Parts: sequence; C-alpha cells; structure tokens
Amino acid sequence: MNTSHSNGGTAEKGSGEAAGEDPGETAQRQPSPRTFGNDDGLPRVPLPSLDATGERFLEWCAPLLSAAGLERTRAALASFLRPGGPGRTLHAALERYEAGEGVRSWLDTFWPYRYLGRRDRIALNANFFFLFEDTGEDQVERAAGLIAGAVAYKLRLDAEEIPPAVQRGRPLSMEQNRFLFSTTRIPGAEQDTVRAPYSADEPGPSTARHILVFFRGNMIRMDVVGPDGRPHTLDELQSALSAITKAEPALEPSVGHLTTKARAEWAASREALLALDPGNRAALEEVETALFCVCLEDFAPADTQEACDQLLYGDGAGRWFDKAVSFVVFGDGRAGINVEHCELDGTTVLSFVDAVLGTPAERQSRESGARPQGLPVTEPVRFVLDDGLRADIRDAAASFAAYAAATATRAVGFDDFGAARAKALGMSPDAFVQMAYQLAHKRAKGLVGTTYESIATRQYRNGRTEAMRVVTPEVLRFVAAMDDPAADAAGRAAAFREAALAHVRRAKQCQAGEAPEQHLWELQLIQKRRGAELGVTGPLPLFDSPGWVTMRDDYLSTSSAPSASIRYFGFGSTSEQCIGVAYVLLPDSFNVYLSTPAPVADAMHDFARELRVAIRELQELLEPKA
Repeated sequence: MNTSHSNGGTAEKGSGEAAGEDPGETAQRQPSPRTFGNDDGLPRVPLPSLDATGERFLEWCAPLLSAAGLERTRAALASFLRPGGPGRTLHAALERYEAGEGVRSWLDTFWPYRYLGRRDRIALNANFFFLFEDTGEDQVERAAGLIAGAVAYKLRLDAEEIPPAVQRGRPLSMEQNRFLFSTTRIPGAEQDTVRAPYSADEPGPSTARHILVFFRGNMIRMDVVGPDGRPHTLDELQSALSAITKAEPALEPSVGHLTTKARAEWAASREALLALDPGNRAALEEVETALFCVCLEDFAPADTQEACDQLLYGDGAGRWFDKAVSFVVFGDGRAGINVEHCELDGTTVLSFVDAVLGTPAERQSRESGARPQGLPVTEPVRFVLDDGLRADIRDAAASFAAYAAATATRAVGFDDFGAARAKALGMSPDAFVQMAYQLAHKRAKGLVGTTYESIATRQYRNGRTEAMRVVTPEVLRFVAAMDDPAADAAGRAAAFREAALAHVRRAKQCQAGEAPEQHLWELQLIQKRRGAELGVTGPLPLFDSPGWVTMRDDYLSTSSAPSASIRYFGFGSTSEQCIGVAYVLLPDSFNVYLSTPAPVADAMHDFARELRVAIRELQELLEPKA
C-alpha cells in the first residue's frame, strides 16, 4: 500500500459548489486585492478533538470491515484513546505544537513528511499532469506563447497583482503560488527538501531570468527576461526555440533520467555528480534555479491516449521531474504540463494554467512589458560524467522505461454527459460521478473497495487538502440495490439519492476540518519523530488494525480538475490493486484518465466499460417519468 496517496490534492474540489454548499453562505469581509494579502488573516485549520476523531474513524472504516475486523479495530482504538494512553500523549504534543510561535497550522509538519518523506520514485507515482486544449499552433509558436504567459504571470505575482482566489466571498490561501517558479525538489537520503524563493535562504521572489529547455536529450539554459527585468518578445522567444529545435541528439546520456529514481538512490547519484567535477555544481545551479522547464518533444502523439501517457511519464531524457512546473509541447503543437506535487495542489496549478491559457499570448507579452532586445541567450547545460555515472543513467533509464511499461492507462471521454446534466437531474455533479465509480467498480471487480477523494481546504491558513473516504453505509445500500432483482426503479433511485446526500455531507465534514485520517496519521508520525522523548515507544496496534490498514488501501483513488482550459488530467495509481481516477467534469463533457498496474489492467478496462454503462443507467434512473 502506498500511504502517500500520490494524487492527494492533485486537483481537488474547491470548498463550495462541488460538494454541495449552501449558495447563501457568504462571508462579509472584503478581501484584500493583493495576492498574499489575506493569508495571515485566514482562520486556522481546526484541530479535532481526539475523541471526535476516534468516533469518525470507526464510522468511516466500518463499511469496509467484517464484524470481526471491526471488533479488532474498536479494541485497538480503545487502547489508543484510553486515559493516560498513547493517543492522549501524542495529541497533547500536537496541541502544544499548534500553539507554538510561528505555527500556522497543526499540519505544518505533516505536509513535509507526507510528501517529502516518500522514498519511492515521484515520476509517475506522485507528479500529475494536465493535457491542454488544442490551439492549432505549431510547436515553436505554442511553446513561445506558454513561456510568455507564464513569465507574465510570474511578474504579476512578484508585484502581488495576481487576484487572490475567492470562493463564495471567502478568500483562499495563496501560499502555494510562492512555489510555482524556481522551485525544485532536492533528493535526500532520508527525506527530501525543497529549494524555493520566498524562503529564508532565498527571500522574496525569484531573481532568475532563465528557463530550462529540453530537446533530444539536450538541456539548454534560455534567458526569457532581459538584464533590465523586461521579458523578451514573442518573436524573440520563437527565434530562440526554433534554433534549439535544430539541435542534434545529445552525445551524452541525459542526467534527467536520474530524477526518475527512488529518492535515496537519486540523492546518492546527485552526490556523485557533485563529487566528480566542480562544473556539475554549476550545472545543477542552472537547473534548480530555472523559472520552469519547457520540454520539447520531436514527435507527435498518435492520439489523446498517447499524449496523456507522455505527459504522465514520457522519456526521462527530456524531463527534470523535480522541477515544480514543466510545460511539455509535442511536435504537432499539442501541449500540457507536468507538476511536482510536494508544494503544489491542483487548484493552484489550475488557476495558473487558466491565467496562462485564458488570454492571447500576444496580449500577455505586451502587458508584461516585453520589448525587443535581441535573440535570447541560450547556452547548453553540460554535466561532466564518468563511466560510473553513465552506467547509472542508463540503468535509471531502463528501470523507468520498464516501470512505465508496467503501468496500464486508459482515457475515457463522455461527450453526452456533464455537470449540467447532473444538476438538471437534481444531483450534485461530483456525487453523481462518485456513485457511478462505486457502481462500476462493484460490477467490474465484484466488491466495493476503499475509495480516496481529495477535498480542498484552502479556506484555512496554509490550507491544502483533506482526505475523504467515499464508502458509506448508504453507498453499500445503493450498489446492492442497483443489482438487486427485487428492487424496483423507485427504490434504486431513492438509494442513489441517499448515497449522494451522504457523500455531500461527508465532503462538508472534510471542508470543515472534521475528518479523521490526517489527524491520526500525524499522531503516528509524531511517535516516529518524538516517541522516545514523549515516552511513547511501543507498537501502536491502532495503526496495524484492520480498520486503519483497510481504509487506507485504495481500490479507487480519485480527484477532479474542473477547468475548460484542459482536456484531461492524470496521475499514477497508489497501490497494487488501485485504479487512479482523474477526471475533468465540465458542464457539457466528462473526461476520465485511468491508471493501474499492468497485472490488473483487465479490471481497469472492465471498470471503464462499466462506467459508461453506469453513467447512462443512472441518468435514466433519475429521469422524470411521464
């Protein structure tokens, strides 16, 4: 089981309509117009009481357990929660931490451990992608436009002129925007770190003026902002990119392959690079400080499926998976983005992408103050390699290619269903598709399995996401009713609506900070970090109980990206039996990208087929009868 939930918050629902909030609930305070002007005044993420978390944990895991498994879980929880027991000690430590000076949220330590503590590869496992809508532009024109739009956004962000996100009158945290540019994850032997602006080491916005361009295994440093801080024009960007696309394939193997390795292994390779030659430190400096990456592919994908797959993993020779933002532009001008997840969730990236794609590049370039200043400086980024590092890179490339080949994916599009249709039938759109997933999974695999859904909590200070578990008693009754020969249409429809309402209620719980999983997980992490100091050193049966293990072992891992700027969104699966379900639900369309380990690919294809049936069947069920 992958306890990191690789998609946790990749493109989570916002805290309003998607989960069925009352439209009448609006805040009265007038938000600041400055990008980060509201963050310090946002409410703190609520820290639930330990007893409330215990009650919710039992409620959430119960539908997934046998009677014997539930009893074992209840006993383990009682031991954890007993007066003077380990849970009380760990929770008291968490309360003291939250009250500490400079702490913005009781989750401040949780997030680095959750994302930076994972030791497997992040390529395919953690990074996520968006496939943009087509524009008909050629590769160079499309890439130049993306660069111009991103640089314009960066300059506005530097001046705090990006309007703060506001939902139902409430400002949302903009903290993640600080990590869009010049941010790079740095591998570590035990835990990774992040190199980023707006930090103690690099206060304020990034002063970098260059991006990193990949083409045919070459890495090129390309200036996109002149010495006086004014961006290059679109024509100049196109000229520089056109010259880059005439390059021959690189003679040396690409160091980018090393970013596909498991984290401790990549950390060792990075140390070997630094030890071999002083020039490698300078090369890494260029890579790690670059504003973002632009990955130019010298081929056109055969279809949408291949475009999505290439955005998810591609060839490591043309990627630096540790960079926060990498635009990928194919030979035919189709484009998308690959995002490193540790500091960025989907809602932030969607806002960025919408801004870049929502205004013509010519206008963004002009309004950014771009002026003619000659061809942008381009210089190859070269690493000094020895035979050992060359072999290391070749091994990493072969291993990642095999890993990608062992992942099955499927793009599924619905042109005859969307959020507007669900609303017209009196149903929350997200609840509708989540119930369709449950029905399709039961029919495809023969069981209702653990389902994860990310829920945005950016209405809180430094808020990110909450982990929602979709399976409720109402879901079990709904799925059973749908295939019960004795159930009539009215009974099935009633069960469907009850399950959907339960889904909305749980989503609201998560948005209110009333969810058990991350709270208990952080207590588990506190014991690992500080157990000896706190006197909590023995095993904690709760975290080996059937409830904890089963609730977190995903069969479906789901997340949504509602934006008209993108066609598909995707990420890798999170366990050996898991199907990753990334979906773009728009008013008149519904696109889903599925991923799963190749050994269970047949079940994923069965799920895709059953999902089509379920979407049609559930619409018919809610149709008003004449």
